[in-house]
Formats: sequence, structure tokens, C-alpha cells
Amino acid sequence: MSNYRAVYDGEGLLAEFSNEEMTYLRDNYSPPERSDLPRPMLIKDIEPYQNMIDGKMISSRSQHREFLRQNNCIEVGNEKMETKIPKLDPLERRKFLHKQLADVGDKECNAVLKQLRKN
Repeated sequence: MSNYRAVYDGEGLLAEFSNEEMTYLRDNYSPPERSDLPRPMLIKDIEPYQNMIDGKMISSRSQHREFLRQNNCIEVGNEKMETKIPKLDPLERRKFLHKQLADVGDKECNAVLKQLRKN
């Protein structure tokens, strides 16, 4: 019993294999210029910038991270928003929940409710 396999690409039938041997290859086929194997992704360093606190130049990611750490700063968009829920008596808890849940989505709402259940 023979094993048959066909390989198609955007132009149609590219190759046929019978018993793991290639029996057909399209005439106008040319191998890709690059390998399909994965390769490391390189991220170039940041462009130098002048920080807004003391005016010194920051020229690398490590300097940037150290500058943020030393000055207790965060990058906008990378901060973690956590709702701090104070200990409340049951009457105040209802008002607090109403205020907190007025403008939040389901994900944030469920996180607040989960935290309240722990208290």
C-alpha cells in the first residue's frame, strides 16, 4: 500500500510524494530565500532621551529601568491597577460597592467581588 501526500501553496499543487519520495515538483518552484526555522527576535535599545526630573540623558533600557526605580516612577500603560478595599461595616459596604461598580466592566467587577468575599 502506497502513502500519498500532496503539498499545496497559494498557486496550487506544489509537490506530490508517494512513499516519501517526491514524484512531482512544479516547474516554476524556487526555494524560499530565508529559512522557515524560528530565529531569535532582537529588540534594539531605546533612543536616548532627556529625563524630566533632573535633565540627565538616559541612553539604555537598563538606565531607564534604574531611573524609574530610583525616582519611584512608572511608565504610563504598564502600571497595575488594583482596587484597595477598606474594611467596612455591612451598611457602608453596600454604598461602597454601588460607587465602585457604577462604571466598571465585568472583569473589574468580578475582581472586586472576589476580593470582598475574602474579607
